[in-house]
Amino acid sequence: MLLLSISACKEKTNNYDASGSFEATETIIAAETNGKILQLNIEEGQQLDSGQLIGFIDSTQLHLNKLQLLQNRKAILSSRPEANVQIEALKTELSKAIQDHSRTEKLVQGGVASQKQLDDEISNIATLQAKINAQESSLRTTTSSLDEQGSTVEVQMREINDQLKKCVIINPVKGTVLTKYAEQFEMAVLGKPLYKIADLSTIILRAYITGDQLNQIKIGQKVKVFTDDGKGAYKQTDGIITWVNDKSEFTPKTIQTKNERANLVYAIKVSVKNDGYLKIGMYGELTWDK
Repeated sequence: MLLLSISACKEKTNNYDASGSFEATETIIAAETNGKILQLNIEEGQQLDSGQLIGFIDSTQLHLNKLQLLQNRKAILSSRPEANVQIEALKTELSKAIQDHSRTEKLVQGGVASQKQLDDEISNIATLQAKINAQESSLRTTTSSLDEQGSTVEVQMREINDQLKKCVIINPVKGTVLTKYAEQFEMAVLGKPLYKIADLSTIILRAYITGDQLNQIKIGQKVKVFTDDGKGAYKQTDGIITWVNDKSEFTPKTIQTKNERANLVYAIKVSVKNDGYLKIGMYGELTWDK
């Protein structure tokens, strides 16, 4: 009777449809610029929010470059000519020439002045107008060139501001710090990993099923997930199938028996709400309603 009871318990505990291990979407956060890490306030196991400030990379040289660009821009813009001041004298001279032309025209009509004097006045007006037009064109060209130089400096400043922004280490995703790769006062290099983070509030059980089980499951189906509670029993959690591989593969090498590894299986992913008990790498089993 004791042997039968033990055998029955064993059959009950192994009565599952699939098994696998838990995993999570892990994100490696890398440095976006070069420099000494002045501050990195994270520890492994720490919970981080998206957008949380966690550190700084030295940006002294970038700030100095920005100040230099600001001075360059100021010098360039201060060199722009004052168009109205430079052509004001010519416009005054033109106005006087127009008045002289008007008086000469009346004198010609009265027979006091000659036609040549009137023609000279007309020629003088045309010459002054041409000088004004040429001066305005030259001033516009000079101003446009200086504005272009100022715009180039503006682009360089935006580049510097972007680099300064990257010196501030902002955590991009909510989750738990799994691994810390760098420490304060170490040198950060562009692309060098700083830490690895994963959202463990919802964890994924990657399990494997056989071909004859494919018609029993579908995406969105609710299943029961079982994990060892450490006391010889199972802890039950609800899960939802979120993915089914459309291609078969050999059974993972974690299966010790060579004959079992030779079977073709299909991988599935089950999303499980994590109360903090489930860990990456932990084994789990699952069942579903037939």
